Amino acid sequence: MFDTHELGRRPGALQRITREVAAAADLGIDGVIGVPEGSPVELDLRLESVMEGVLVTGTARATAEGECVRCLVPLRREVAADYQEMFSYPNPDSDDARGHRKAAADDAAEEDEDVTPLEDGMFDLEPLLRDAVVLALPMQPVCREDCAGLCAECGADLNENPDHHHDAVDIRWAALQGLAGSLGTDEKDDMSGAEAGVDEKQEK
Repeated sequence: MFDTHELGRRPGALQRITREVAAAADLGIDGVIGVPEGSPVELDLRLESVMEGVLVTGTARATAEGECVRCLVPLRREVAADYQEMFSYPNPDSDDARGHRKAAADDAAEEDEDVTPLEDGMFDLEPLLRDAVVLALPMQPVCREDCAGLCAECGADLNENPDHHHDAVDIRWAALQGLAGSLGTDEKDDMSGAEAGVDEKQEK
C-alpha cells in the first residue's frame, strides 16, 4: 500500500517515490515465464495530485525466469513495465442539497472504468503491477531469435547439431514399397528358374 497524505490535495502537486518490493505470486504467465515470487521488483513512481484524485505513473523493473519454447533451456529476461492509473478521492457524504452533484459524480465514475478509489488516502499497486508486468512479458520466450529448437522425432537439440536429420519415409507409400520389394524378389526367383530350365535343355 502507498500513502498519498504527504502529497496533499492541491492540484499540480507532485511526489516521486522509488521503492523495492518483493514480487507477489502469479506475477507472470503460468508455465511459460514469470517473475519468481519474493524476488525484487524496483518501482519508480510519480504521483500527481489532480482535481479528481491522484494520477499514478511509473515503471516496474524485475527479472523474469522461464524456458525457451523451442529448445526448453532455462532463460532469464529483464522486464520493464510501464503503468498508469487514476486513484480517485472518495465522494463526501452529502445531504439532499448536494444529492444532485453526488449523483452526477457517481455517474461520471461509472463511465470511467480506469478510476480506482483511494481508501483512507492509500492505494494498492499490486493489481496494476500484475497486469503491467504480464503484458510486458513475451508470450513465447526464446533463448535467441534464431533458435532451431528440438528434433520433433527424437528430441535432439538442433542448435548443437544443425546437421541432424532423419530420412523421411511417407507412411502412405511404406506398404507399397514393401509390396514392390516382395514382387521384385519373386520376379528374380522366376527368372532364375527360367534360366535353369534353358540350361538343362541346352545340355540335352
